[in-house]
Amino acid sequence: MAFRTPEERFDGLRGWEHPPAHLEYDGLRIAYVDVGPADGPVVWLQHGEPTWGYLWRTVVDALVAAGMRCVVPDLVGFGRSDKPEAVEEYSYDAHVGWMTALVEHLDLHDAAMVVHDWGGPIGMRLFVEHPGRFARIAILDTGFFTGEQRMTDAWRAFRDFVERTEDLPIGFLVDGGCATDLPAEVIAAYEAPFPTPGSKAGARAFPLMLPTSPDMPAAAAGRAVRDAMVADQRPKLLLWADGDPIIPLAAGEKMAELLGAPLEVVPGASHFLQEDAGAHIGERLASWLRG
Repeated sequence: MAFRTPEERFDGLRGWEHPPAHLEYDGLRIAYVDVGPADGPVVWLQHGEPTWGYLWRTVVDALVAAGMRCVVPDLVGFGRSDKPEAVEEYSYDAHVGWMTALVEHLDLHDAAMVVHDWGGPIGMRLFVEHPGRFARIAILDTGFFTGEQRMTDAWRAFRDFVERTEDLPIGFLVDGGCATDLPAEVIAAYEAPFPTPGSKAGARAFPLMLPTSPDMPAAAAGRAVRDAMVADQRPKLLLWADGDPIIPLAAGEKMAELLGAPLEVVPGASHFLQEDAGAHIGERLASWLRG
C-alpha cells in the first residue's frame, strides 16, 4: 500500500511554488518539477535523505536565472511522490529503477547530473548506466556505499535512532544537519510530505539499507558504480561543506582523489549545504556548466 500526501500539505511553500508534474509508473506516482527554458541545458538535481526537491529551491533559482532547465524529482517515498508504507518495499535497485523510468519518460540527453546524500549512489548509478543521457556530474556530500566505507559515529547514531523510531522527526533531523538555524516555515516544509508514521517508511529505509559490510545487499552494485565512476572521463566537480559531521570533508577529499576531479570547499556549511549556501552553490554550478 502506498500513501499519497494530500496536495494541500504543500500549500504556501515560499520559494518552491513550481507546479509538480507526475509520471505514473509501476503502480506509483512519481512527482517532479521541470522549470526553466524548455530549450535550455538540462540539469537533473537529485536529493537524498530525508529531504525532497524543496532542498534545491535556492540552487534552482540561480540555475534558471542562468538560462538552464532544471528537472528536480522527488524520490519515491519523499516529497510529492507516492510513499509505500513498508520499509521492505524500498531498495537501492528499486530507487534506481524508479528514477530511470523518469529519465526515459523525459527522454533526456546530455544533461548534467547533480547529486547529494543518498541521491549520490542513485544518481551516480544513473550516470554510469546511461552515459548518453548525462554529460557531466557535480557531487555534493555523498559517497560510494560499497560496504567497505568507514561510517562516522554521527552516522551510526543516526542509523540507530532511525531503526528504533517509527515516527521520525523529519524537520528536526534536517535542521540538525544545517550550520544555520532553519526558520520554522522551512522546517514545516520538510515535515509537509510526512503527516503519518507510515508515510515515513522511505525515510526510515535509507539508513537501514546502506551496506556496512561487503556482503550486504547493494554493496556489489555500489562497488560497480565506484569502479565505473573512476574509469569515466566525463567532467566531474565536487562541492563539499567544510563542516559536515555525517560525510566529512576528509571523505570528499578522498573521493576527489579517487576520481581525479577538482574539489571546492563550501564554507560555513554543514551536511545540508543547500540550506546553508544555496545561492553560492547555484552560481558556482551555473558557472561550471556554462564552462
